[in-house]
Amino acid sequence: MGDGWSIPWKGDDPERLFLAPDDDLAPNRPGEALRARLDASRAGPGRLLAARLLGRRPQEDEWRRGLEGEQFVGSELEELTAVGWRVVHSIPLPGEADIDHLLIGPGGVFCVQAQLLRRAAVRVGEDGVRVGRERQPRPYLRTARREAARAGFALARGCGFEPEVLPVLVLVAAARVEVASVPRGIRVLRERDVTRLGELGGVLHPERVERLYTVARNRRTWLDV
Repeated sequence: MGDGWSIPWKGDDPERLFLAPDDDLAPNRPGEALRARLDASRAGPGRLLAARLLGRRPQEDEWRRGLEGEQFVGSELEELTAVGWRVVHSIPLPGEADIDHLLIGPGGVFCVQAQLLRRAAVRVGEDGVRVGRERQPRPYLRTARREAARAGFALARGCGFEPEVLPVLVLVAAARVEVASVPRGIRVLRERDVTRLGELGGVLHPERVERLYTVARNRRTWLDV
């Protein structure tokens, strides 16, 4: 194909790709990467409790919060598969990065990042997301935009056309969200608004949806982005 693919196409349908099980990301559950980190962690309950009592924040606690957020958002996105959308969860990127969810459907392609901010007061502005009384914004917007750009590059290389990939940041379980200014080029949603993405349409033909999904679910698509 001339685009770096090393897995052969089977049959006469160039849109149908047969993947080895290890290369197929479609079975990934929401938070798959975080599950793997938690399973591999050697920190026992005693060590984690001691760290908390000393006022430290164990990395495992961060992973568990991240997993909860991804599970919630992932279950909402899965509902859209009944109306023509496709979703791939926990896409591994080089290093330890990953894309929480990639949503593909009639309304376009969305790179979705979930952040669990339980009972927090959140302020969203062009400079970032401030949580509680924190003085410095958290880099959620920058991270979401960067991941969407990487996804767009990878999908364009694999598909032969350049899809627009829009970043989405989902704030899960926040007590209050104030939008001081609407950030450019990114959707910021509460968890209850996630399924509204399914109302969007008129961007991608069903054949392109399937083509993008075929490329997105292939682990090799993401090896060097």
